[in-house]
Amino acid sequence: MKYYTENELQNFRFEGAYIAETCAVNGIFEMILDNVTILPQNSCNRDIREMRANELKLKIREPEITAFVEEGYKVYDADGNLKEKKEDILIAAEDQAAKLKELEGCEIYSIEQEKGVYTVSIDTEDHTFMIKVSGSADVEEWDRFLSKD
Repeated sequence: MKYYTENELQNFRFEGAYIAETCAVNGIFEMILDNVTILPQNSCNRDIREMRANELKLKIREPEITAFVEEGYKVYDADGNLKEKKEDILIAAEDQAAKLKELEGCEIYSIEQEKGVYTVSIDTEDHTFMIKVSGSADVEEWDRFLSKD
């Protein structure tokens, strides 16, 4: 990969990015993402404007998935009355790798990091998922900058 940053997650915007591929086995948590926005303050961005990248590889070092949740929801009728309520569903550890594969092609809502915990929010056609991964560092790698226009 031509460009490399470490612990610069805040210098990217992941909203609207798509998951091309994931890997979460044997101490590796890695996502390859398309349509990632690279902010002007990113150490590799020599431009003064937002750029973007496809096939950006996001790796979390020493990862541990601490939560993998299909988020619940509520359905209301036109009068504001609750019609249906679905609770959060925890994805079991043995099912997580398969569920990650199912989420390939889905859109990222956000990826944020706070105190060594990375929170990935993913939108599907009719559900949202939240993954929390604790890790020691994040690494971003990509080959080229693309114009956002």
